[in-house]
Amino acid sequence: MFNKRTKIREIISKQESQTGITVMGWVRSFRNNQFIALNDGSTNTNIQVVATLGNFPDELIKRITTSASLRVYGDLVPSLGKGQALELVATEIEILGDSDAEKYPLQPKKHSLEFLREIAHLRFRTNTFGAIFRIRHSLAFAVHKFYNERGFVYLHTPIITASDAEGAGEMFRVSTLPLENPPRDEDGKIDFKEDFFGKATNLTVSGQLEGELGATAFGEIYTFGPTFRAENSNTARHLAEFWMIEPEMAFCDLEDNMNLAESFIKYIINYAMEHNMEDLLFLDQRLAEEEKQLPTEKRSEMGLIDKLKFVSENNFERITYTEAIDILFNSPAYKKKKFQYEVKWGIDMQSEHERYLVEKHFKKPVIVTNYPKDIKAFYMRQNDDGKTVAAMDILAPGIGEIVGGSQREERLDRLTQRMHEMHISEEELWWYLDTRRYGTVPHAGFGLGFERMVLFVTGMTNIRDVIAFPRTPKSAEF
Repeated sequence: MFNKRTKIREIISKQESQTGITVMGWVRSFRNNQFIALNDGSTNTNIQVVATLGNFPDELIKRITTSASLRVYGDLVPSLGKGQALELVATEIEILGDSDAEKYPLQPKKHSLEFLREIAHLRFRTNTFGAIFRIRHSLAFAVHKFYNERGFVYLHTPIITASDAEGAGEMFRVSTLPLENPPRDEDGKIDFKEDFFGKATNLTVSGQLEGELGATAFGEIYTFGPTFRAENSNTARHLAEFWMIEPEMAFCDLEDNMNLAESFIKYIINYAMEHNMEDLLFLDQRLAEEEKQLPTEKRSEMGLIDKLKFVSENNFERITYTEAIDILFNSPAYKKKKFQYEVKWGIDMQSEHERYLVEKHFKKPVIVTNYPKDIKAFYMRQNDDGKTVAAMDILAPGIGEIVGGSQREERLDRLTQRMHEMHISEEELWWYLDTRRYGTVPHAGFGLGFERMVLFVTGMTNIRDVIAFPRTPKSAEF
């Protein structure tokens, strides 16, 4: 069997001598025509392969270049050199794929993250991105494990939709109509009756509305899939294509919602710390070295591992939106005019406000509840004060909002009234309103942007570095 091989991660973890084993991987470096640093992607740690001088033909040795792929058979023995406990003394070396080392973009030196984004198809081969994407995998697995253990049903909601869950209008159109000459009606507007679906359709911005349908049948569901926003935001926190986790729970109020979200965040962080500590330690060290270049006042008070433990081991602070605004009003930052954006009741808090609450005031994650209804979506349950809704956002150190959710408005009359106020068509959402007509029930849910979670856990600062192939304005490479 060709693929009868031992992964390098397994060799490193066992630390046992072995005879007659096969490893496969890519050459990271080759020195003295004898020592090969081989990596197979299972870990950042390379295995040293010893090609004893005189045992292999010169033609083969010349082909052992950076990024060439090899199959090596030999014996795993204690290493006499520094840097590794074991080394693989090769008796057979087969080159599976050659690499022109002079043209290979990843030279053995430090590359900037900006450069690596330009070669995103190769950046997985670096230690930094190897660590990031192994952690991303673990976090994704932990998401499913968390909800499965609690009896949630995984629901695949549609990617192509005719509804705008957020009412934002910033959506990608899906159409088979000819772009150069689309059919038009009597008023000169595009006639979508001739389109594939017979109506205007878009890429989804959220699976929430469909998720509520599932929750009112199964009790508890979650979605985990791609979502799309056509926002022209060229920032370190925004993507046009990203992944969202959206649980919806029947027989659940705002407090139940907050409790679940907090447990969920702690669970997946703990899972990564249990299964990816080697990668986290590497990223922790990377972050520490980066911060040495910053002015003292801009450095984080905690390292990456300490920050993750602090979140997973402490209760989140819970405050109302009104209390949050009061804190900002009375803050030294506000009095010294250090906020770029204004502070007043009714604003949609900016990242600088959220990060002040988390990083300066409370110094731990914060759940803010009961936002003004005018800055929130139509489906959020209206509070008795007539001004606020039963919404909640979770704010995390370094990135601000990481979760947004609410108790949903289960009362048909209040929901339709709010839809009228926000000019949202009842006819288009007739199916959604049916859940309030036939056995309505208090229910709640939230959305967690997966990339923001990966950003937080890895300590990276640009969201384009935690998704394999980032989609941003004017950029859809690879």
